Amino acid sequence: MDPLGAPSQFVDVDTLPSWGDSCEDEVTASDTAAETFQKDTIRSPFLYNKDINGKVVLWKGDVALLNCTAIVNTSNESLTDKNPVSESVFMLAGPDLKEDLQKLKGCRTGEAKLTKGFHLAARFIIHTVGPKYKSRYRTAAESSLYSCYRNVLQLAKEQSMSSVGFCVINSAKRGYPLEDATHIALRTVRRFLEIHGETIEKVVFAVSELEEATYQKLLPLYFPRSLREESRSLPYLPADIGNADGEPVVPERQIRISEKPGAPEDDQEEEDEGLGVDLSFIGSHAFARMEGDIDKQRRLILQGQLSEAALQKQHQRNYNRWLCQARSEDLSDIASLKALYQTGVDHCGRTVMVVVGRNIPVTLIDMDKALLYFIHVMDHIAVKEYVLVYFHTLTSEYNHLDSDFLKKLYDVVDVKYKRNLKAVYFVHPTFRSKPKTHVPSLQPLSSVPKYDTSTALVHHSASLAPCVWVAEHRAV
Repeated sequence: MDPLGAPSQFVDVDTLPSWGDSCEDEVTASDTAAETFQKDTIRSPFLYNKDINGKVVLWKGDVALLNCTAIVNTSNESLTDKNPVSESVFMLAGPDLKEDLQKLKGCRTGEAKLTKGFHLAARFIIHTVGPKYKSRYRTAAESSLYSCYRNVLQLAKEQSMSSVGFCVINSAKRGYPLEDATHIALRTVRRFLEIHGETIEKVVFAVSELEEATYQKLLPLYFPRSLREESRSLPYLPADIGNADGEPVVPERQIRISEKPGAPEDDQEEEDEGLGVDLSFIGSHAFARMEGDIDKQRRLILQGQLSEAALQKQHQRNYNRWLCQARSEDLSDIASLKALYQTGVDHCGRTVMVVVGRNIPVTLIDMDKALLYFIHVMDHIAVKEYVLVYFHTLTSEYNHLDSDFLKKLYDVVDVKYKRNLKAVYFVHPTFRSKPKTHVPSLQPLSSVPKYDTSTALVHHSASLAPCVWVAEHRAV
């Protein structure tokens, strides 16, 4: 109660429900079943953790009203920005805040600076400056926004703060796409709580009505509230989930330093020989490495002169580009088709992936996006042995994948897809498609030397009993 007896407008963070309390999809099976679920399922890099979820709060409201140790104010470099968050903070904190800010002499993008809370319920205000977003400088913007969240949390840790209320740092005025910024915010906080969770009790994301839907959508990716939610969220994680601290990873900026810089490396010598270039005059140490002329490499590929090792490296770079694109694009329209999904394991314990032919409207969708979605989903699966089950039931000419697309798929995917694919089951084929299961051109897709045709049993969430014919492709 305030001195006049009116109810206080401030909200105590301890009264707000945590993110874990809002779970509607708890795993209710026994402990043994839960252990089996974890064993047989590809795990997310952001594991289900009840303790971490208990420290996170999503709250729709004004961050300036939070009664916590510190709140976050987003501003510009001179700390004079006028946006809904900062205006509310200035109004409730009182005139003393402006005087205190003048002593700070501004704040650079990505930094975090501390002032008292004055008339706020929060004891401190942490001021930070988000980046101005331009698509051509996206990498710099991502790094700066990460620094904002990381520096705020680091400052809270150094000052032994028990609770922090975050506003949405990427203000609309600065043009940062909300969903992209939310990914960075959530994964940075998640990684910090994994490492320094004992130093902080509550992290509150204070959002507006427009921002709430995006946070509700993305929170399960980084703070899954059950094992089942963790599994469902895995395919929707972006390509760049950052390093151990959540910081964006830029491969081009990584410098390779060998253990013994003065000693030549076998694979480098082989690649240099394959290119037919004498690099001895510049030395063989790590800092003398060069990518080479990309156009020349392509010409050598066409001429069959590039070494096998160089070819593999070129293929891996191409695949990584596809993977990065797959995890950065919005593929929700392809995902909604339900044409590719994971469903249990077979009797050998291998992951079973299902492809539903009738759910692939080849003539109506962008097949390049379909390829991106396949890579996005399968990259995690293909690291271990897996099985493909293709349902041909009720397909028409509008659902048939052409040979050009299959060849492109084969050329693009990583070698692990072919190495770990142990069987392909063709369920309910037509009269015409039965003979095609023995066509040699299909052999590379399953990467096996020989086929047989027999009835196969797969542990599957949907019964295969109605299927009258199954063609099994496996090594014999």
